[in-house]
Amino acid sequence: MNGYLDESNFVMVEEGFTTRDLLENLLLELCQVSDQQALFVADLGDIVKKHLRFLKALPRVKPYFPVKCNGSEGVIRLLAELGAGFACANKAEIARVQSIGVPADKIFYSSPCKQVAHIKHAASCGVQLMTFDNEVELSKVARSHPGARMLLGITADSSPSAHPSMVFGATLKSCRHLLEAAKEQAVEVVGISFHLGSHGLEPQALAQAVAAAQLAFEVGTELGYQMHLLDIGGGFPGTEDTRARFEELAAAINSALDLYFPPGCGVEIIARPGRFYVTSAFTFAASIAAREEAPTEQPSSDGRWDGGEDPWAPGAGIWWVGTQKVPVAPGHPHALQLLPLCPQRRCPDPPWHSSSLCGPAGLAEDRIAEALELPELHAGDWLIFEDMGAYTMAAPSALEGGSQPHITYAMSRLAWKAVQLCQGKLPQTEDDREGVCAPLSCGWEMAETLCVAPVFAPAGII
Repeated sequence: MNGYLDESNFVMVEEGFTTRDLLENLLLELCQVSDQQALFVADLGDIVKKHLRFLKALPRVKPYFPVKCNGSEGVIRLLAELGAGFACANKAEIARVQSIGVPADKIFYSSPCKQVAHIKHAASCGVQLMTFDNEVELSKVARSHPGARMLLGITADSSPSAHPSMVFGATLKSCRHLLEAAKEQAVEVVGISFHLGSHGLEPQALAQAVAAAQLAFEVGTELGYQMHLLDIGGGFPGTEDTRARFEELAAAINSALDLYFPPGCGVEIIARPGRFYVTSAFTFAASIAAREEAPTEQPSSDGRWDGGEDPWAPGAGIWWVGTQKVPVAPGHPHALQLLPLCPQRRCPDPPWHSSSLCGPAGLAEDRIAEALELPELHAGDWLIFEDMGAYTMAAPSALEGGSQPHITYAMSRLAWKAVQLCQGKLPQTEDDREGVCAPLSCGWEMAETLCVAPVFAPAGII
């Protein structure tokens, strides 16, 4: 084992448990001894499954987890234990990852726009791999981190309207100029990077991006650079209710890589899967703090309500959730994932009522969801939000005086054995080995067995 994660970091549960089961037990305890009004439960075994699924679907690609997606300690420790690298966007994320012992050669400073102080910090702690897509960024790195190893970030298409999510990235037409500028400033360029994002991640767009990267590689090689690293970005879906399944995207990536960067060409491939790893692993629970009946007045001809204020909620009640904001993942379909739980009493039976949710301040930015069908709830009841692992972990400085909701990490024994297998630590007894080699049932998505440890030990990329 690598020593980043041990059994003291999580609750060991039997295979077949659900986060709903664990939440119910936790909430019953909280109602008796604590005034805590929000918490997460994280199934680390779900992340283990996603890791094995990633390795199976993309055997040539090494994952670098973007810390901004979920910087919780349990996630970082687990992924470090599994051998993944980390994509960090700033000094704080680099420090967080290194605080548990992750070496500098497993860290990619992936932000396309970096503060000089953060670049100097990366240099001081040995982080070399970075990205750039313009001359200003290039000059900052040349002055502040002469030992950096740079990836040129490109767009997949010369048309800026092709993929609106691609805010950063140089066009192919500008690649030669930027690579020549890097040569003049003695900056070492080792490869190419692109990131389509979740909105532009489609099989055809991925193939086009890999093709564009190959053209940029040729320019770099022509200018004398030792080009050996390709970063294909992230944006892979974290749930199954998406237009393109992960395996379909992986098939497109593999085909494009085999065509433009065939095995044996000497190019290492990395990716930055974030949502894919953590979305479904986290469940969030928040208590109802207050309730208000929606007014029955009708809006006047000018669209204003007779009471002078827009009640926002079109239904029977407005519910204030917790003492802090519910962590809202971008584009999260709350209305489809919200479950009521009443640990102190029996939850009411239908009929349910059209209701709306908002944070404690009741302001526009606190609005969570509207027109939800909910039972008649009361202060102290809990609402459960599933698939809450991606972009829901607020930094402490951004919590407006509040603290990060507590996270309870759990993992099944089978998942823990899978982690051990990934590190080559086989079970000691025949019974253990047979248990691990059994088909991954009880919620495990992979039908294959784990009799053979996946071969994955990312080498240093520098």
